[in-house]
Amino acid sequence: MAGRSADRLVQAGWTFVHDGIAVRTSRREHTTSTLILADPAAAEGSEVVLVDPAWDPDELDEIAASLDGLRIAAGFATHAHHDHLLWHPDLGRAPRWSSPMTAALARLHRDELLEQLGRDWPRPLTALFGRVEGLPAGTVPWQGPTIQLITHDAHESGHTALWVPERRVLVAGDMLSDVELPLVQNGSLDAYAVGLATLRPYASAARVVVPGHGRPGDDGAERWRADHRYVDRLMAGLDPEDPRRANHGMEQAHALSLELARSNLAAPG
Repeated sequence: MAGRSADRLVQAGWTFVHDGIAVRTSRREHTTSTLILADPAAAEGSEVVLVDPAWDPDELDEIAASLDGLRIAAGFATHAHHDHLLWHPDLGRAPRWSSPMTAALARLHRDELLEQLGRDWPRPLTALFGRVEGLPAGTVPWQGPTIQLITHDAHESGHTALWVPERRVLVAGDMLSDVELPLVQNGSLDAYAVGLATLRPYASAARVVVPGHGRPGDDGAERWRADHRYVDRLMAGLDPEDPRRANHGMEQAHALSLELARSNLAAPG
């Protein structure tokens, strides 16, 4: 990796997981922020797309400071949850994209989502929270490598993964995690199964998968199989074993998913 920009990013806490793809991990829930650089070899001034910057105010301060000298072409929010709709004034006025459904949910539930951040959330950050615009399915408009948008309704309606085919990197949003179980936040296991099917070819082809929570890895196909096995067994009313259940908060999440699955099976019709 050449270029002063890359060196500065590493010094500021970013880790390059592939050529032109840098990830920074929050102290909270292994939450990842992802940076896609148009020209990783540039000394200065490369265009970048910033995905899901997170999470605490001081971490957002650091992210914004670390990108000084780079040109933010766009931000992208993978889905309408409070930890994925964040921004910072010093990141500038670049367009902030999401799927149309994510943008609609962010507007509709803005007050509720803000409450989840806490009453002490700084006012300058509050003003920018969730201000995303819906981008139709296709690609991110910028001068860098093609970024394909893969939108589905697993985890949350309008959830979008980003696929960079030139680099074979999949930014998966809140799926394909090594630490987090499949979480059915919108209440539809069927939608989760369809979303997994949509992601399968990308996960299989990826050199690197970046989850919204957890560690980036080169085991995309294996992660996909783990998520698929878990969801498939839930949908059958079974109680799937999964090592991720031992992680913080996951046993409670699992209990809710199992209750949902068994309620669906018991429902008439």
